[in-house]
Amino acid sequence: MKVVSTLSRVLLVIDVQNEYFTGALPITYPVDHFSNILEVVDVARAKKIPTIFVRHKEPRLPIFQGGTHGWQLHSELAEKPCDLLLDKTLPGCFTGTLLQDWIVEDQVDTLTIAGYMTHICCDTTARQGMHLGLKVEFLSDATGTLALENQAGAVTGEELHRAILCAQQHFISEVIDQKTWSDRLS
Repeated sequence: MKVVSTLSRVLLVIDVQNEYFTGALPITYPVDHFSNILEVVDVARAKKIPTIFVRHKEPRLPIFQGGTHGWQLHSELAEKPCDLLLDKTLPGCFTGTLLQDWIVEDQVDTLTIAGYMTHICCDTTARQGMHLGLKVEFLSDATGTLALENQAGAVTGEELHRAILCAQQHFISEVIDQKTWSDRLS
């Protein structure tokens, strides 16, 4: 028996910008993060799931400066169609954007998250979505991060990614891989 989903989903593709490929913040984990992001965008389009691309513009730091190469969407993503392109200046995609209005207008109840970085913008947006009463699907292999070292300590990209996914699965999101997500839509 085929189960028909009554969920109204939107795929949110967060900050897949050149800064994460050729700039100061190269995403290193998981290895196939970018090809998986492109795959979920293609699946969403084939299944007629609305897709929103989000682009970060950083007002405080010398990265993601509007109009620069680092700020632009990666060319392979930029050539794909989307239903909405949002610009944001803070980690959460709902803060200072029209995302919440768009979701309410389209009666969306499920937010699928892909993109960068797992531990900042993806994590913050998932938490915001949950606070708004949305079901959140956090794509474990279509999000990505990097190793960090600062005054608080050091962590590998793998450790950071795994920790955020574990925290997300704990009452915030359903953490699944892109194949499970794609199969769910069949």
